[in-house]
Amino acid sequence: MRKTQIVKKAKGPAKITLKAPWEIDLLRKANAIVAEVLYTLKETIAPGVSAWDLNRIAEEIVQKRGALPAFKGYRGYPFSLCVSVNEEVVHGMPLKEKVLKEGDIVSLDFGAVYEGYVGDAALTVAVGEISEEAQRLMEVTEEALYRAIDKARIGNRVQDISATIQNVAEKAGFNVIRDFVGHGIGRNLHEPPEVPNFGRRGKGPKLMAGMVLAIEPMVVTGDYAIEILPDGWTAVTKDRGLAAHFEHSVVITPKGPEILSKI
Repeated sequence: MRKTQIVKKAKGPAKITLKAPWEIDLLRKANAIVAEVLYTLKETIAPGVSAWDLNRIAEEIVQKRGALPAFKGYRGYPFSLCVSVNEEVVHGMPLKEKVLKEGDIVSLDFGAVYEGYVGDAALTVAVGEISEEAQRLMEVTEEALYRAIDKARIGNRVQDISATIQNVAEKAGFNVIRDFVGHGIGRNLHEPPEVPNFGRRGKGPKLMAGMVLAIEPMVVTGDYAIEILPDGWTAVTKDRGLAAHFEHSVVITPKGPEILSKI
């Protein structure tokens, strides 16, 4: 019988699952679909394109690949794709009236379910020519992601990842969002452990082979305080500073971290 190994956290009832090789293979396939969607959308981004158009394209691709959108219906979210523009941090709705314009930055977050396993990734894209501040924000956020992924190694701890994200962002003069976190992923979109974007090295659960984590820096130009818009989903910066979001699903292996959602 195929089994998933369970590791109990030192405190609390949450359990961390170590994925078997066959499960990791399914997660690779799910994340390959996510990567295809995000790459296609990145190439589609241009002034005049609506968030609704992007959601439609994402749904068409995931359907062709025999998968399901992971976000649609999750806790009541009504769409397949999150499209967050400028000060929108996460969970921006892909509405028809949300039309991209020159100078925007847009974060795309997408998940797919393939044979019961979930892929999840995000990236931020420039719409035409953007400001130097916006460009630097995007570069720093992506750097924070890859620097953090390098810490996803056996024997390290979850907050080694967290502290790396925080240090990269803050050294560049930016802040990390504290109300949303990365997470474990597998049969469910959100599994233990939580992976905050801030923390202290040496803290948190120990990283082990077979753990799969969705690492997702959310970095802002101003204060990290957020508020939720009346739609109940869209999180924006309170000071309306710009936000960027990059995410990969990563499996920890004896040879180091493997990015499952990379093209």
